[in-house]
Amino acid sequence: MVRGIGVDIIEIHRVQRSIETIGEHFLQKVYTPAEIAYCDARAHRYQHYAARFAAKEALSKALSIGWAGEFRWKDVEVTNEPSGQPRITLHGNLRAHLTGATLMLSMSHSESHVVAMVLIEDGRK
Repeated sequence: MVRGIGVDIIEIHRVQRSIETIGEHFLQKVYTPAEIAYCDARAHRYQHYAARFAAKEALSKALSIGWAGEFRWKDVEVTNEPSGQPRITLHGNLRAHLTGATLMLSMSHSESHVVAMVLIEDGRK
């Protein structure tokens, strides 16, 4: 059964501007060390940062809790399978909150925007 669905779209330049103006504080607040390493190793690093930002926002919308309570940016980590398929790995209280649930993530981009969609399927029968 579908527990929640969320979608987010963001302009890549907004994330780029945040990284360039706020710098390390922004990166450390929003992204895990593995995400930072992944994005910094890519030719279009801001596009990858924006995609991960949108995925985290989409998950918060799918949960219908927003950024209140126990939801933390770094409790949501976007990883990639060897095939390139994106996955969400959960940490902290969020991991326990979604025990048994299946998370599905899709991301896409244009030259200027990134979109992410998250579907949460409840593991309960």
